[in-house]
Amino acid sequence: MNKRAVFDTVCDAIDAVKSSFQLYRKLGISDREEIIQELRKELLNHVDELAQKSYEETCMGNVVSKIEKIKLSIERTPGTEDLVSEVLTKDKVMTLYEYSAFGIACAIMPSTNPVATVINNVIGLLASGNAVILCPHPRAIEVTKYLTDIIATTILRTSGIDNLVTTLSEVSIKNISEIMHHPDVNLLVVTGGSDIARAANKCDKKVISAGAANPTFIVDETADLDKAASCIVKGASFDNNILCVTEKNIVIVESVYDKFKKALEKEGVFYVDTVEDMLKLSKVLLTEDLKPNKFLGGKDVKEILKFAGIESNGVYKIIAVDVPKIHPFATEELLMPVIAIVKAKDFDDALETSLNLEQGLHHTAGIYSNIIERLNIAAKQMQTSIFVKNGCSLEGIGFSDNNPVSFTIANKTGEGSTSARNFARKRRCALVDAFSIR
Repeated sequence: MNKRAVFDTVCDAIDAVKSSFQLYRKLGISDREEIIQELRKELLNHVDELAQKSYEETCMGNVVSKIEKIKLSIERTPGTEDLVSEVLTKDKVMTLYEYSAFGIACAIMPSTNPVATVINNVIGLLASGNAVILCPHPRAIEVTKYLTDIIATTILRTSGIDNLVTTLSEVSIKNISEIMHHPDVNLLVVTGGSDIARAANKCDKKVISAGAANPTFIVDETADLDKAASCIVKGASFDNNILCVTEKNIVIVESVYDKFKKALEKEGVFYVDTVEDMLKLSKVLLTEDLKPNKFLGGKDVKEILKFAGIESNGVYKIIAVDVPKIHPFATEELLMPVIAIVKAKDFDDALETSLNLEQGLHHTAGIYSNIIERLNIAAKQMQTSIFVKNGCSLEGIGFSDNNPVSFTIANKTGEGSTSARNFARKRRCALVDAFSIR
């Protein structure tokens, strides 16, 4: 069955979205918000099926987690309220700062989080007045086409504008590159791998880009170890640890290592602390060049242990494995329900180790400590886009306390957790001669 807003060629997709943008730019902020509200209502009717389709196509993560993050993306992605105007008045000049659209945006999606990221980006881009061409990962193209059809149909029904959000029937490096370099495309939003991020940054246009990550969390000797273990397992087990912000390695001060290990085991962690089992895991989770085995990306604990030939009894949420700080389990982002445990002599050693493991990627890090000075020191030293103190990584992107949700973490270009205002031009207008009413 043909789907709305899905095109066979780059030229057709861009021509369609270009015509739609000319109509969309004439609408007011309230019209944009009406479209977004209708999208939210319609998409809430499709959460379960979108989660199931995403899981079946990508074979990563789990449906329960996908349902949660898709629902959060629909409900808590900021809309037009994020575009806050500013006014500065002097005696003779009033200066107005407002946000306006870039134009046509190319949004490049990851395989690990295709549905929630599409919804998150589309709402933000539409709120800021842009039209959108979606470039899905080849591993998630069918669910993206299905989602695009829902979005485009809803926009048409609400506003009469067709093809405001489009995608391609097939994707390749060639046609994504063609879109990125097309003169009618004004903005590139890249969520995913560092290769496409590097390619995007070579284009002569505005780029908002995520890049590689290796989230690392410190647990010092003053931390509430039970809370730390609970939060770490919650984050690292969510969708089998394929989110870019969730815990990938833990640096533990060795004086509390034994207590922390027990706390992890109470939370449903399968703990690997023998060289023999660590080598078994290494053999299946790493390729010959010591890079993550993508075949096992997003698989569950039971399947990973079976592949490794490690016997287990019971149901486990994640695998924790003791490794030295130079082991690939610690230095590489596995995207599996596996966390590397690295011991440190003290807080200073833990901080230095975490800095080395994060590798200057400026993505995500955190700390568990009851010493306020250490919380501040770690945050300042790590300089990550997301830094979490005494909490789960998921809280860093808005999974609690009714916070705004973001799934594009632009560590590469520096915007951090993105929203509508990042997808718009900040413009300045000066009104001269006595506009002050003070």
